[in-house]
Amino acid sequence: MAGSKSSSDPEIEIQVEETKASSEGDNMLYKVDDTPPWYLSILLGFQHYLTAFGSTLSVPLVLQSAMCIGDDRVGLSEIISTIFFVSGLSTLLQTTFGVRLPIIQGATFSFLTPTFTILALKKWECPFTLAAKGEWNVTSDPLPDPGSPEHKEMWQMRMREIQGAIMVSSIFEIVIGFSGVIGLFLHFIGPLVIVPTISLIGLSLFKEAADLASKQWYIAVMTVALIAIFSQYLKKVKIPVCRVTRKNGCSMYKLPIFKLFPILLALISAWAICGILTAAGAFPEQGKWGSAARTDAKIDVLEKSLWFRFPYPGQWGLPTVSVSAVFGMLAGVLASIIESVGDYYACAKLAGAPPPPVHAINRGIGMEGIGCLLAGAWGSGNGTTSYSENIGAIGITRVGSRRVVQMGGLIMMILGCLGKFGALFVTIPDPVIGGLFMVTFGMVVAVGLSNLQFVDLSSSRNIFIIGTSIFFGLSFPNWMKTHPGYIDTGSDILDQLLSVLLGTSMFVGGTIGFILDNTIPGTLEERGILRWRQKDESWTASGDNVNSVYDLPCIQKYLNKLTITRYLPFCPNFQPCCGKGSKKQEPPVEPTSVYEKTVDDTNM
Repeated sequence: MAGSKSSSDPEIEIQVEETKASSEGDNMLYKVDDTPPWYLSILLGFQHYLTAFGSTLSVPLVLQSAMCIGDDRVGLSEIISTIFFVSGLSTLLQTTFGVRLPIIQGATFSFLTPTFTILALKKWECPFTLAAKGEWNVTSDPLPDPGSPEHKEMWQMRMREIQGAIMVSSIFEIVIGFSGVIGLFLHFIGPLVIVPTISLIGLSLFKEAADLASKQWYIAVMTVALIAIFSQYLKKVKIPVCRVTRKNGCSMYKLPIFKLFPILLALISAWAICGILTAAGAFPEQGKWGSAARTDAKIDVLEKSLWFRFPYPGQWGLPTVSVSAVFGMLAGVLASIIESVGDYYACAKLAGAPPPPVHAINRGIGMEGIGCLLAGAWGSGNGTTSYSENIGAIGITRVGSRRVVQMGGLIMMILGCLGKFGALFVTIPDPVIGGLFMVTFGMVVAVGLSNLQFVDLSSSRNIFIIGTSIFFGLSFPNWMKTHPGYIDTGSDILDQLLSVLLGTSMFVGGTIGFILDNTIPGTLEERGILRWRQKDESWTASGDNVNSVYDLPCIQKYLNKLTITRYLPFCPNFQPCCGKGSKKQEPPVEPTSVYEKTVDDTNM
């Protein structure tokens, strides 16, 4: 098995991987179960950390005003450290016990809208915001100094309200996952549902990428060009590297460094160029277009952040719970679930893994619920979900190793405790991050569209479903954003729920595709379901052990001996006992292919 390679020569090891990938036709350097050398795992894991950095960092910055944090930079840095620590912890849990795909867990934008809605209530309106509008009498009721104990209590009480809402609503996600409810819907999901869901994940994020890139388009385009040069034009160039071993002493071998680290190299190169141009005075002063490319724009973060701080549960106090906040946050949970299911398929596709079986998806969603529960307990101000941009990074680097992402999660936890180090990367200019998102989000869109290879594109039925679901998935959420408060059912909770769901592109497009594909007459072959569910022959030809991809570590051989595991929706031995043609089987003595079993159960 590739994950148990014992070669001591990294050059030979990489050449073997490239030969294997070429023969399989997927051009993967490392698949899910493969283990790169430890030093490559650290660098590649750090690259994932950098890829997730922009989105994870942006969430607390966006919430800063609504949370009433204001100019309490120390408090903000503590929240940033917390959200990275919890994201790393959730990543380790997801890749080890959850869906077991190389998928980063991080802060989610799905929770932002319900959070803003909760904090917009009269009870939680921020006095600093009201004072800025002239609606607060600072003479009779002066505001506390930023960073003072009174000010800290002001934003921490709001944090505790959001914590309680996230923790209670996350229980709903845990139940949906581990009970197998989400798995039941997979029998009705085919390529025509997956295509709009995955594609709209990337397409709906174009505004975030464009907003960052538009702060200095020249730098953003330069970042895109650097990624293209490193990942495409120089991917076959190998750099001589010195290696010292006890047996052979000093020796040389060639490493395809541009193929392994295109994102990391592009970020560092663009960052360095921005630093040189800043020192040369090429960028204007703060407040003018192009000033966001300055590397000294956020330099004060380095001075105000702490060297070391260990985040812990309940650090802001005991969370509070209210019914309206919990039900409002449920909308974010539902949107996150829909997005994550699409992310699982996209990640498996790019990582060279078979499509995730039912039990893996059930376990993945359940584990994401646990991640949200932990995020609420720690007080990150947000939940966690699967990160689309890191899936795009897998497509660019062609490294889909689970070990690499686990290393990335460990790095996130360590750096979440080192305030100064995390603050250093806050100084990465926004246009550089925007250029990175242009490429990674585009990769996610392309992965979604690649599922059309299974569909009969000469069928007018399929063309209608694809076009309608994608276009409506873009149009209606955009209308929702430009008409806030238009939905008025008489129930604030229902209004919040509908506003969040109908304002989420992947939910709307995926729902339209799901309804049309399952109601408009069409054969399984025409819909692409037969080809889509077929086992990938390249896995059989490669000799890899597909069984281990989604199996639980260490305990799988013991689970195989227990009959009850057939009835647990989150166990690899799970055999659906309902649905057309399903039947019960005796538990296998040796592990069998979980993917093959799922295909057999579905097509019976």
